[in-house]
Formats: sequence, structure tokens, C-alpha cells
Amino acid sequence: MKRICHGILVICIILSMLTTACANVDNNSLLKETSFSRLSTTSIDKKFQIALVMKTLTNPFFVDMEKGARQAENELNIKLLVKTGAQETSIEQQIQIVEELILQKVDAIVIAPGSSVDLVKVLKKAQDAGIVIVNIDNRLDAAECVKQGMTGVPFISVKNDDAAYLSAQTIASLVTGPGQAIIIEGIRDAENAELRRQGAVKAFAENSNITIVASESANWKIDEAHDLVKTLLTANPDVKLIFCANDMMALGVVEYLKEINRKDILVAGFDNLEDMRTEILAGWAYVTIDQQADKQGYMGIVTAVNMLKGVSVDEVTYVDAKVIIKKDIVG
Repeated sequence: MKRICHGILVICIILSMLTTACANVDNNSLLKETSFSRLSTTSIDKKFQIALVMKTLTNPFFVDMEKGARQAENELNIKLLVKTGAQETSIEQQIQIVEELILQKVDAIVIAPGSSVDLVKVLKKAQDAGIVIVNIDNRLDAAECVKQGMTGVPFISVKNDDAAYLSAQTIASLVTGPGQAIIIEGIRDAENAELRRQGAVKAFAENSNITIVASESANWKIDEAHDLVKTLLTANPDVKLIFCANDMMALGVVEYLKEINRKDILVAGFDNLEDMRTEILAGWAYVTIDQQADKQGYMGIVTAVNMLKGVSVDEVTYVDAKVIIKKDIVG
């Protein structure tokens, strides 16, 4: 009887051990499945962290660019970081911003560089760190990109030379007799500034009545343009046309023209700022260019997300430029 009881006890112990072992296998499998499920969900739900690096927010053009980027942020469920320099000439500050973004390990940088040349080296460093780079507004210098070994950077902007041509040609077409012209340039090592200068030169050259008497840089700034045009008009009082490579400089020019009551000079700008539209309505300026800054910001973020997802993107995307004169504002 004792042997039977002993035998039953042994069988019970064995069954208990088998049951426990099976339970452990099932629990381990469940744990592995749960762990995998959580990892998978985290991966799917992870928001891309994308930085929009602009020149400044003191120019309303870049405020509009941020608005477009914010729209993309909401639609694509990404985390947008907006970084800017203090002003459009703050190149070293932009470089430092990119250095900080490398340390933050953002997924992508969408940049409107203040300099076409000086930002390439640090952006190559970011690219080497696995960060996707998208170039908007002002194109990075092709030769410097080759020198630094930087490739695969899509570019989104207007055709700056064509758009500037349209702006300058609008006022050039109004000149029927001899007329002198001035060009107020942007930062000279920025490709968009050079292209806009070229576009204006081409437009003025097509009218044999027009002579360009000066072409100088005001570095995109309203105050510098004010002081520069004061000097240039003092030396060339017969000027009838002034092309400015952005509206901020055009507004500086208009400010001085008001001081000397010269409403006879035709002023052309570039950016379609609200203040410029006001001056066009008032007759102090004649034309500006809408290069759709919001669309550039939006498309920059969309392009970055597509690249992060492995979707092929166009090497160059041009946004339509629109000529804006009084009738377009009045509607």
C-alpha cells in the first residue's frame, strides 16, 4: 500500500513539473510576443524630428515659410523644430544651429542657407551623421558641394533669375526715353542674390533706353538699403528705375524716396511682403514677386519625410513665381 501511495506521489510530482514547465513556456512566449508588439508599435508611432533652419524671422517672407512648414507638420504628424539666425547675415549662427542639431540627432534638416558656400561643410557633417538634408530658397553652391563630397540634396525654390527678370522687366517696359537704373543686390555669396541680379541685368539690357549706373549690395537689409540708395541717388539724381533683390531692401528704398519726395522713380521688389503691397497701392513701389514662401516651406518638409521613408524625390523642384502689381492687389 505504501508502494502504491509512493508511486502515485511520484506521478503527481512529475505531472506538476510538466504542467509548470508548459506554463513557463507559454508565459515566456507571451512575454516575447508582448515585447515584440510594443517595439513594433513604438517604431510605427515614432515621429520624425525635422528641423527647419531659416535665415531670420525679422523678414515676413520666412514667417510665411514657417507657416507652410507648420501645415506639413500637422498633416504628416512629425515634430518640427524651427531655428533661425538673428538676421539674414548671421551665417556663423546658422552654422552653430546645424552643429547643435547634429548633437540632437534630428532625422532631417530643411534649410534656407544664408550663404551658398559657408553652410556646405557643416551640412556635409550632418549628412555623414545620417541626417537627411533638404535645401530650399537659396541653393547651396555646386562646386563647394563637390569639394566637400556632398550629394543627394534636393533643392526647392523659384527660378530666381527668371523671377527677377519678370520683376525688372515690368518696370523696364514702361520706359520709352533715356532712363538710368540702379540694382540693389542681396548678399553676394548667396546664389539667389546673384541670380536675381542677373535677371534684372537681362531685363534692363533688353531696353536700349536704359543704362545701369550702379549695382551694389545692401545684404537683404532695410536699413542698409535706405543708406545705400541715399548715396547712389545723390551721385545719380536722374535715376528712374530701381530693382531690389528683396522687398525688405525695396522698403528701405521707399523710405528714403518718401524723405526726398521722389515718387517718380519706379521701384521693383521681390517677395510679396504685405508692407510692399501697401506701398504698391500707395504708388511708392510698382511691382513685387510672390515666390510662395509658404509652399517652399511645406514642400521642404514633405520632401524630407519622403526621403526618410525611402521614397524617391526630384533633384530640383521649382515653385511658380507670380508678378504682383496694383491690379493684382486690388483684385
